[in-house]
Amino acid sequence: MSSENSSQSPEQQLRKPRVAVVFGGRSSEHAISVVTAGAVLRSIDRTKYDVLPIGITTDGRWALTADDPERMAIADRALPSVDQIAESTDGGVVLSVDPGNREVVYSEPGSVPKALGEVDVVFPVLHGPYGEDGTLQGLLELSGVPYVGAGVLASAVGQDKEYMKRVFTSFGLPVGPYLVIRPREWEQVSGEQVSGDGTAAKGAAARAKIVDFAAEHGWPLFVKPARAGSSMGITKVDDPSGLDEAIAEARRHDPKILVESLLRGREIECGVLEFEDGPRASVPAEIPPVTAHDFYDFEAKYIDSATGLVPAPLTEEQTAEVRRLAVEAFEAASCEGLVRADFFLTEDGEFVINEINTMPGFTPISMYPRMWQESGVGYPELIDRLIQAALRRPTGLR
Repeated sequence: MSSENSSQSPEQQLRKPRVAVVFGGRSSEHAISVVTAGAVLRSIDRTKYDVLPIGITTDGRWALTADDPERMAIADRALPSVDQIAESTDGGVVLSVDPGNREVVYSEPGSVPKALGEVDVVFPVLHGPYGEDGTLQGLLELSGVPYVGAGVLASAVGQDKEYMKRVFTSFGLPVGPYLVIRPREWEQVSGEQVSGDGTAAKGAAARAKIVDFAAEHGWPLFVKPARAGSSMGITKVDDPSGLDEAIAEARRHDPKILVESLLRGREIECGVLEFEDGPRASVPAEIPPVTAHDFYDFEAKYIDSATGLVPAPLTEEQTAEVRRLAVEAFEAASCEGLVRADFFLTEDGEFVINEINTMPGFTPISMYPRMWQESGVGYPELIDRLIQAALRRPTGLR
């Protein structure tokens, strides 16, 4: 922490650090964020930290929630939400943007606002836009409150798959073929192609661009939102007839979409964690082919509980190489705290980086904590290391 932030009041020195676990949010990954928060709340060391759970509803209201991890799990294939565990349907939590005041205030209509005490560090376990993408991190920077994970820039880069790939390419990291379709490209009406009723076709030029991409790199293609996670909104497209439906599904999550060619090979993941002496990589894991699904989609990850292999069955040389690339990706995007880096090991034996996740899932079946468990860092220690790294780090320019 900076000299300004590291100076503690006598009251701060006498009490345990207060950790605000912030979760939920406005993105399509709301439910998975709730599940992640439940796992964190279940395992955080209560003898070492005071914990304040704060949920963000799907409409953006910051709510006090029950500290009840059991109600935050997926049960009978039903996904949880902040609204289900919020203590009030009207009350809201406010974090001061005054760097000299870290006090959290709770208020309800017609009632006197209630001070909840100061927050020493925020553990944001939000996934997707409006939380993992640098927006929440910017608010915390303005507030002068330390927080777990990547800063504003790294969070934004890690969320936007287009610019993530551009950064990786500039650092010489291997990236697979991809194509970006921006909102105005799909919404543009072209007079060169007409529909059956004689009207100009919407998105015709963008569709032709994708078909040309497929002609160069082959079918099938993957159409996905450019700024979403948890495999939401992704469709495997085998031929041009499936493009419109796939694009519509991706655009339900993000108006900007990404088209990627199929990379034939094995899916390998690797965790990176910030230690006192810098980032280190975990043992890697492998996501085996999921027979009940076309690919490792949302249902496979969270509903049907597809199981990865930890550690991945790789040679010593392959293990060392993927760990090296994971740390390089962490550094290239200026990440902090943690990252899960996802790779393809192609049929010719080369690693290609697919993406990084600056706030990977912490659910009981999530790969990131499983990889670190196998690397000798158990779940409670993992949480503790992330919090301590955040407390060491200053807010502001660094």
